[in-house]
Amino acid sequence: MRAIVLAIVAIGIGLAHPACADDRPIGDLLPLFDKNHCGNFKDPADQIFCGDPQLADAAAKMNIAIQQRLNRLPDRRHAIEENAQWIRERNSSCGIFGRQAVRSQDIDSVKTCLRQETEERTTILDDPNFDCLATNTTAGMLICSEPSLAIANQELGDRVVALMSKLRDDDARDAFAEYGRWTRARDRKCGLVGKDNVPLEELTSSEDCLAESLSEKTKEVVAAKGDPKRVFGRNLPSPSPDADAVDACVGQIHLANACQNFIRVSRVTEVDRKVTGQDAMVKADVEMVVLSPFAACSPIASGCTGTCWDLRSGKAGPATPSRDSFAVAHRVRIEKSFAFQKIAGGWRCSSEALQPVDLGIALSGP
Repeated sequence: MRAIVLAIVAIGIGLAHPACADDRPIGDLLPLFDKNHCGNFKDPADQIFCGDPQLADAAAKMNIAIQQRLNRLPDRRHAIEENAQWIRERNSSCGIFGRQAVRSQDIDSVKTCLRQETEERTTILDDPNFDCLATNTTAGMLICSEPSLAIANQELGDRVVALMSKLRDDDARDAFAEYGRWTRARDRKCGLVGKDNVPLEELTSSEDCLAESLSEKTKEVVAAKGDPKRVFGRNLPSPSPDADAVDACVGQIHLANACQNFIRVSRVTEVDRKVTGQDAMVKADVEMVVLSPFAACSPIASGCTGTCWDLRSGKAGPATPSRDSFAVAHRVRIEKSFAFQKIAGGWRCSSEALQPVDLGIALSGP
């Protein structure tokens, strides 16, 4: 990131010479501040983008690039998470820390940094190769590092997006979530879960599995002959009561509680399993990522994460009113037992809600 050092130096100079401080209100330094009612924003970066015409224009161009990127991805929700993380890193590198007010004497250097970072980000977003490079999953990085896998993954992604384009908004959103579940099941099958810190050269044994999974899914999509209902929304029973079955169960619960716009599942890991005749109980660790802010104790929190939260302690909390809210890219992990019944063709989840959870942990970042 260029201009970061200059921004930090400029801020440092301001700290070193308080006698030169400019104490004018931020609204006096931003020409569109009053006209655009920028004071309604709580985040200082949002206020600055709102009140400065050049930054507002840069933000508009970046938003177009973001939307174009989302339109070419089969799992858009990961991109939302990645973008939120980039915004936090951009803000801190330009001298904006949380909701701490920016000093008026630092506004010019902060604006310069924000504009350059935003323009560079827009250029990067326009490059389709960035979609591969931006992945933060072990499987994604392994796929990106191997040209044949990257090509196969891109082909599948293009076909899936074309298929989803034929669905209505709600159905397309559900299909995106379903594709995300398939991706997680693929990663579990290929032994890539929990390998975040393992060097890629030690994971080459998973490449054949990834190649086979991508090939099989591509054949399934091709065989659908343009009919998305032959691929998505079939709600088939699970072959066995395991992490894949839990993933599908959480998806059904999220669908019933309209959670898709607020949170996404990022990882499901089986902890324990007990099977007795026609019944099974699977304890699993489920990690989720926030896509849109919501109150830590609210119907969304209880319906979509299974509990209310105390964000100060990072633990599941009692159902008491709270003004705290989850920010985008905040992560939560719950441990819960899911009930299944054996039916013709496999296993069906009989748990209709995420409550109660056995354990809950809220993490402060992606």
